[in-house]
Amino acid sequence: MYVVTGATGSLGRLAVEGLLANVPADRIAAVARDARKAADLAARGVEVRVADYDDPASLKGAFGAGDRVLFVSGSEPGRRVPQHRAVVAAAREAGVALLAYTSVLGGPAADFELAREHQITEQAILDSGVPYVFLRNGWYHEVYTGNLGQALEHGAVVSSTGEGRIASAARADYAAAAVAVLTGEGHQNTAYELSGDVAWSFAEYAAELSRQTGREIVHSNVPAETYREILVGAGVPAPFADVLVDVDAAISRGLLATVTGDLSRLIGRPTTPIADAIAAALKS
Repeated sequence: MYVVTGATGSLGRLAVEGLLANVPADRIAAVARDARKAADLAARGVEVRVADYDDPASLKGAFGAGDRVLFVSGSEPGRRVPQHRAVVAAAREAGVALLAYTSVLGGPAADFELAREHQITEQAILDSGVPYVFLRNGWYHEVYTGNLGQALEHGAVVSSTGEGRIASAARADYAAAAVAVLTGEGHQNTAYELSGDVAWSFAEYAAELSRQTGREIVHSNVPAETYREILVGAGVPAPFADVLVDVDAAISRGLLATVTGDLSRLIGRPTTPIADAIAAALKS
């Protein structure tokens, strides 16, 4: 079976859709915390397995011997280490054939805080002896295009990235790479550094947003502490604001600008340009 954890999340759903386009539905299992959210997948013939990263006992039914698993990382920074260790333990006990984990660009070399839980998870997978693939995902376009309303309202894209560049790609690109790894051969015990084909700066991003909207949008680069204050003032919880500021610092150091070509090679086409993501977001 091809198994996708976090199957009702944004990335997981795209991966399930990609699998449905490539293999019969009865060979796909979707792991979700709430079966109701996966009811549409069940109606299409996908097996739904209910499990929760926070409940190790529930994970015993998530995997079977010989499964090829896409392990989508948890969405709650600060809680992921115990959650991920529980998933890895369940996968090992079940005897899965492959565990493809959505990690972070740079892997062990990434020195920003958000990467730490991914590094611990990668080591747990290595220690488990389970055949693995590390899908070291860079940033998603949607992290930025999902917040266009604020930029358009204020006429500015705000960050503390300086002149740093970022090689992001569409979430659908990363999902397609995961499907290629799950359904293909020759990927076992490999780490892929996945990023977009082009690294862009936030000044370029603001210029493209201006071009497509016909409005003047600037990149407002502010000191890290000022950016943190802006985020907290906008309602972002302080601990997560700290994470976002730390990511901007990593961007300013060039840690998320790496272009390896791994992503476009896996999906067999160029990655989605940021301009296309902006256009799609403006239409939605």
